[in-house]
Amino acid sequence: MSFRVLTAEFVHESNTFKKGKTDLDAFRRETLDLGRAAIERFGDVNAEIAGFLDAGREAGWSIRHVVSAHATPGARVSREAFDHIAGLICDAAREEGEDLDGILLALHGSMVPDFCEDGEGELLSRIRAIVGPDLPIAVTLDLHAMATPLMVSQAQIFVSYKTYPHIDMREIGCQAGRLLHRVLAGTIHPRTLRVHIPMLDEANAGRTDVTETKALYDRARLHEQEPGILAVSINAGFAEADIEEAGATVLVTYDEATAGTQTRAQVIADGLAATIWEQREQVANDFLSPADAAGIAKDFELSGRPLVIADYADNPGAGAYGDATALLQALLAAGATQGAFAPIIDPEAAALLHRHRACDTVTLELGGKVDPTFGGGPLTLTGQIMCLSDGSYTGDGPILGGITHSFGPTAVFRVAGIDILVVSIPGQMLDLQQVRAFGIEPTRLRFLVVKSMQHFRAAFEPLAAKVIVCDSGALATPRAELRPYVRVRRPIWPLDK
Repeated sequence: MSFRVLTAEFVHESNTFKKGKTDLDAFRRETLDLGRAAIERFGDVNAEIAGFLDAGREAGWSIRHVVSAHATPGARVSREAFDHIAGLICDAAREEGEDLDGILLALHGSMVPDFCEDGEGELLSRIRAIVGPDLPIAVTLDLHAMATPLMVSQAQIFVSYKTYPHIDMREIGCQAGRLLHRVLAGTIHPRTLRVHIPMLDEANAGRTDVTETKALYDRARLHEQEPGILAVSINAGFAEADIEEAGATVLVTYDEATAGTQTRAQVIADGLAATIWEQREQVANDFLSPADAAGIAKDFELSGRPLVIADYADNPGAGAYGDATALLQALLAAGATQGAFAPIIDPEAAALLHRHRACDTVTLELGGKVDPTFGGGPLTLTGQIMCLSDGSYTGDGPILGGITHSFGPTAVFRVAGIDILVVSIPGQMLDLQQVRAFGIEPTRLRFLVVKSMQHFRAAFEPLAAKVIVCDSGALATPRAELRPYVRVRRPIWPLDK
């Protein structure tokens, strides 16, 4: 028997402290019915939809893929954007009617629209109102989801990533798809329970290169081998969102038709939650000041393996503005040379540079224009244009391999021996092609600054002589007390130690 399955992706991580809104234009949209175009587009990339297609081909499903909508983490999602994309998914579910057997959704779990606090819960509620209480819905989540009670009440299956840097998206998509097929075949009857930990996020934000945190995910995989335990998801949380249900969670999807599994699922969730709480002060990162990071960069040996400096607090992947200048200013003040800084998100500066030619010398104001209170204000700099580009690149690493993105109008601006990647469209550093495509070769550098918290490690750490992490005081600073929380349920760690 061939089952009819609807698939869709609607992904955003919302930093509620960021000014503005994430509008419809910020989402990259692609609407496809399953066919050769979909297989060619998604078949070989590391994304949940590729995993959905893997599972669907195994099972012989008839699939309708509605939309793949992604936007770089940023401010709250506008109602127009949310209603439009959610509407595409809901309209498709309505059109399918009784022909529809199941739904697979790739969500993030930390989407906050401007009219409510729980974008995923709102979407799932709208879908559930159309398809009724029993149609099986399986959901994949980012490891940094804020899984809410509403979300868990509206779908039967939840499977979150188990790697950070995230490199298992396709695997997780396939796992969710295979579980959905078992429901359609009548062999399991899943439900999901949730345990919340009163922490803004796990001590290492889910880093699976940290021994203690990796052990949590290893335990989750072992539990998934137990009879009746279908999926164990550890969601590290997203500290940059101020909502009532903020915090880390453990979700256990279990087969309620197997005797004793609900009790066992509760024990598993409670045990993992207790360990997360007990490890709350075991932070692996040593957060350096800009001056200290610049001091290390200035004297670092030029060896073909650069010092990689993560500008943790200005990570666009956490919704930070990506234009903080504190670290760049410190590097210039220290006289650090033969380095690169990637990127500064400043469309105004990029446009100005594009009014000139390569090799021109230009004076401009760079960065710090959105909110100078987080990470420093604009710098007046004179430098030489080394490269002008439309910003397009195709990834070749473990996260973005085979996927083409664009920074928009982009320039490499050399100032006092530092090549600054100036871009127009936000994006965190995930892939070596994000610098190599614009003539910046990491192996020729003394140091390379990347605006990223953790994902950079997948591609950049293997070629680094050393990695250090800087807290530049930008919007995603690890010092949570600098952000004005008003909605999160108190007490919560580390605001209430």
